Amino acid sequence: MRAQRTRTGVAVAAAVIASVGIASVAPKMVAGAKRTTTTTKAKVVRTASTAGAAAGAKVIWVSPSGNDTRTGATRAEAVRTVTEAWRRIRQGGTLATPVVISIAKGTYQKGDTPNYWEARHGTTAASITIVSADGPLAATFLGDMNMFDVRHLVVDGIRITSGGDAFHCERCADITLRRVELDGGDRAAHDLLKVNQTSNFVLEDSDVHGADDNALDFVAVNGGRIARNRIHDAADWCAYVKGGSADIMVEGNEIFDCGTGGFAAGQGTGLEFMESPHLTYEAERITVKGNTIHDTEGAGLGVNGGFQVTMTGNRLARVGKRSHLVEFGFGSRGCDGDLVACRTRLATGAWGNAVLSDGENYVRIPNREVTFTDNTIDNPSGYESRWQQFFVAAPYAGTDQAGSKNNPSPAQADDGLVIRGNTIRNGGADKALGVGDDQGCQPSNPTSNATQLLRDNAINH
Repeated sequence: MRAQRTRTGVAVAAAVIASVGIASVAPKMVAGAKRTTTTTKAKVVRTASTAGAAAGAKVIWVSPSGNDTRTGATRAEAVRTVTEAWRRIRQGGTLATPVVISIAKGTYQKGDTPNYWEARHGTTAASITIVSADGPLAATFLGDMNMFDVRHLVVDGIRITSGGDAFHCERCADITLRRVELDGGDRAAHDLLKVNQTSNFVLEDSDVHGADDNALDFVAVNGGRIARNRIHDAADWCAYVKGGSADIMVEGNEIFDCGTGGFAAGQGTGLEFMESPHLTYEAERITVKGNTIHDTEGAGLGVNGGFQVTMTGNRLARVGKRSHLVEFGFGSRGCDGDLVACRTRLATGAWGNAVLSDGENYVRIPNREVTFTDNTIDNPSGYESRWQQFFVAAPYAGTDQAGSKNNPSPAQADDGLVIRGNTIRNGGADKALGVGDDQGCQPSNPTSNATQLLRDNAINH
């Protein structure tokens, strides 16, 4: 997977952090908590200055007690604002040596951080690291991090409590957020973590919570990893990857306390926001494994316009009360305003249309080669999905599929769908499967149909 290339740069950044004497101890994430709880404190080493030079890194210290006229080379010579430290990194061009911005413990006001983080270009060997020098979450930013065209950046241990969208990265590459907290408050953020038109993005060991839409929203992200995080407290899906996102691993996360659902591969996207060569499916080659998903009003997991999506070994509980446990539906594709860009993409073979979206005239994006295996769904007695176990969309060949000759018609949500080896406890023996009749997984489907589902899965046994 392309995400693996990111690890080299991260390893270099970790070595640089260690060399300048900054703690790097992962916090213990407490499962089931409603808010982040960091129970492991970092042992802070405060003998930083000369080792950084030996490693070839430029170190810029920041402290609430600093002064922006100082050198920033040591803790004693710290500058006061993150804005000043960021300004001292060359804009444009390519860095030749690593840069570490060491953030001392404290709270940094909105005016202390850049309004727009733009055009800093690290490399695998010369990355940019912004680290909480006194241990994870010791440094708090009250302003968001809104980035454009930033490359090879690691943000380590920073808490962002901006009361809005905490972190946004557009047209970035090789970005890692590690041990961060993105706190949207009482769902004051819209998309708390938004990443679009970006390659190789990693989120690990972090806590992302408090959005009126999504806690995590990836659009056209090519290569990435979402691992060992707590993603929760959002009104819509907790998290989804869409818009032609590809080659992403989602592993070992706790995803909970959301409205529409837990995690989805695919959803709906304006065609103009998608990037070649991923102009057809909403999500491609997404692996979702070993996650714990609980307390979602809607489906715990979903695939809506996905190709080669694998969901395996996940544990779900108290999910689907609105309707169903898991869904395999269509993605949606329209044009949100830039008709020229939509036409240009259609000319290269994209799926979609070049008609201004009205919320109904969208193209249905099918699923293909989706596997849902060896998962456990356990809704306790007294808690069950309202209508059925699964939702599988019926084939669609309506007039909206005619927006382009490229569009598949009929669109199918169950083409090559495999549901096997799952253990499901939800309601009684009379709970509808949600397949056949006027839905997907008809008896003629060779890989997924009612007979096969009952044979190959333990459902309310």
